[in-house]
Amino acid sequence: MSIEVVRLHPERSDLGYAFGGREPLLTVKPGTVVELTTEDCFGGAVRGVDDLPSRVCEFPYLNPVTGPIAVEGAEPGDTVAVHFVDIRPTRDWAVSTTFPHFGALTTTHTTAMLHDALPERVWVYDVDVDRGVCRFHARQGDFEVELPLDPMHGTVGVAPAAGEVIMSITPGAHGGNMDTPEMRAGTTAYFGVNVPGALISIGDGHCRQGEGEVCGTAVEAAMSTVIVVDLIKGASTAWPRLEDDEFLMSTGSARPLEDAFRISQHDLVGWTADLLGLDALDAYQLVSQAGLAPAGNVVDTNYTMLAKLPKAILSGAVVFDGVHSRLRAAGARYQSERG
Repeated sequence: MSIEVVRLHPERSDLGYAFGGREPLLTVKPGTVVELTTEDCFGGAVRGVDDLPSRVCEFPYLNPVTGPIAVEGAEPGDTVAVHFVDIRPTRDWAVSTTFPHFGALTTTHTTAMLHDALPERVWVYDVDVDRGVCRFHARQGDFEVELPLDPMHGTVGVAPAAGEVIMSITPGAHGGNMDTPEMRAGTTAYFGVNVPGALISIGDGHCRQGEGEVCGTAVEAAMSTVIVVDLIKGASTAWPRLEDDEFLMSTGSARPLEDAFRISQHDLVGWTADLLGLDALDAYQLVSQAGLAPAGNVVDTNYTMLAKLPKAILSGAVVFDGVHSRLRAAGARYQSERG
């Protein structure tokens, strides 16, 4: 029996700029493969070095997301799983920028300095999907270098609780603009359901991104993406969690950065204790000695940190009854059926 496949290729007027407050564009059954497209964070308006975002983009219509996608049967208290099968740039170019008041190494409205902010500048990258590279061109001088493609989605999440509407640029307990390079093909993301249907939205494709997204933007690109969506009944997670073949990961999004760190570590310690049946302090000790702490972003309205633990030390413990393995197999089957 072939796996069910549906498509979501929104018109520009269908794109969203927030999580919450929108009706679903699509409703799917658990286990469905969704082929979808996303626009870049500038809505495709920045195409050359002279296209400064302040001139060609309109605030707040930045960081568009595709969705929402409702999952049949999803209710508060459940968890939805989003497994990324494939993420592929759709253009042979991508862009990155600096903004005067956005980024980790410039004055911002919350980090007020007397010195001038960094200038607004655009970089255009050549993208070669077949060769798996993108090419950086220095704006001053002749330096060029090819960087490996590592496509991921910076913005993934569900509708927040209590009818709240949160701009797509802001990460939080619902997910959103976490900007972690871990959100790549082969990763399963878990989100606690806050409203009926969960209402999943995805956007902000990156050809690649360094941890922290230090300048405020990655190598921003429109994407063609394939996901498998599933539902875990009666199990909820307070913060988004990620799983790939080698690691479990917890996220935390807040300001200041140390609170984002604390949230992610707290969640991973509790998750580890539950999986292994450990006392909380034993789990704390284990995570302290074996864990990693990659940064998602240190530039957005909230910062995002991850806490990451190798699955090899978890004595074969299985997460959510093996959802990641099942969805990975479903994705492989989908790809096999399409040659």
